[in-house]
Amino acid sequence: MSYDLIFLLEEPSIKIVLEEILPTLIPDEVHYICIAHQGKQDLAKSIPKKIKAFQFKPATKFVIVHDQDSHDCKTLKADLLKICQNAGKLDVSIRIICHELESWFLGDLAAVEKAYALKPKSLSSKQDQRKFRDPDQLNSAKQELRKLVREYYPATHAKAIAPHLSLADNKSHSFQVFLAGIRKLVNDKREAN
Repeated sequence: MSYDLIFLLEEPSIKIVLEEILPTLIPDEVHYICIAHQGKQDLAKSIPKKIKAFQFKPATKFVIVHDQDSHDCKTLKADLLKICQNAGKLDVSIRIICHELESWFLGDLAAVEKAYALKPKSLSSKQDQRKFRDPDQLNSAKQELRKLVREYYPATHAKAIAPHLSLADNKSHSFQVFLAGIRKLVNDKREAN
């Protein structure tokens, strides 16, 4: 099968989130696949293999989604781009989540509230607090989320939160940049056809 967009993802929990939000962003005529990896090293090793495997369709666009964690964002992006370029693919979209996927969840506390069936406004009323207005600035969004919801477990609970994420009101800048990048890819694809 050929795809218009191939998402290469650092971890399975990112795939869980993208499988919820991508169908609302990408029209049916644009074919895509999300491929999850088991961490940074697995993704880095996989990128050249996937690019070579899909080189029969040069118009296919790759989107790499990776947590920033403790890396310097620009250095990480440059390193991933170099892997792609060495594999022969120059036009790759690389999206870095600042710092962890949980930043996207903290950017929409109403979604977390709904996922855990919490009392209305019990979390969402905190959205305007400094740390939740710009959750990308938190070094450990996962720990912050666990302070709010003690039972939070990344892979399992990402599936519960993802369906409730707002594409319009999320305070995470990296989430909004990711959405804008996907919309641009879709528009470019439409204009090319």
